[in-house]
Amino acid sequence: MKPITFLGKLYLIPTTLGEMNPEDVLPQTIKRTIDFVDHYIVENEKTARRFIKSIHPEKKQPELKISVLNKHTESHEFQEFIQPLLNGQNVGLMSEAGCPGVADPGAVIVKLAHEKGIQVVPLVGPSSILLALMASGMNGQSFAFNGYLPIDKGEKKSALKNFEKLSFDKNQSQLFIETPYRNNKLLEDLLNILQPNTNLCIACDITLPTEYIKTLAVKDWKKQKVDLHNRPCIFIIHKNY
Repeated sequence: MKPITFLGKLYLIPTTLGEMNPEDVLPQTIKRTIDFVDHYIVENEKTARRFIKSIHPEKKQPELKISVLNKHTESHEFQEFIQPLLNGQNVGLMSEAGCPGVADPGAVIVKLAHEKGIQVVPLVGPSSILLALMASGMNGQSFAFNGYLPIDKGEKKSALKNFEKLSFDKNQSQLFIETPYRNNKLLEDLLNILQPNTNLCIACDITLPTEYIKTLAVKDWKKQKVDLHNRPCIFIIHKNY
């Protein structure tokens, strides 16, 4: 008779959205989980170790076993990453900022865990997407997160026009992001492409001391001056009726 093999659990561990006191946005369950988890899958080992130390200073860093999952990771490595789970050890999955698996490469590990019958345990923490939507005043009953806009100028214009039409046709809030150093250029494009009465929410540095969240019609944004350079932002549009 084959011995029964107990699988480990995959814990989805949220992180802060920037440099701040973790206690301001993260519950004690994060520290309690880090206390008994030694295996981690992260985007950046250095920042992950720094985060773990900030949450749990007593945690012995040499005991941590960290696998790096980013755009350079090959798909054949995924199996190696989940092997500890198959051996009965718990693993923590962490995003570089916010919630793992949401606009984050960790989703592939979560999918693989489900395929292998591994229990997935999501923990509570900040999501810039949901926090921005909450604060926008736009439709939180129906919304879509569209990730990054196309870089090509023509494709970007078409995408924005399509999102604007969807927001009108479906009464649906449309969310997207941009690489932070391109934020000011994106804002310029938004003000040139969208209709004057379309509502635009800009939510940046969410939960940080420099947090800035404002919703205005495009025509009113044209009267504002705001510098979004290198500030993580969520953009939301919703066409006025």
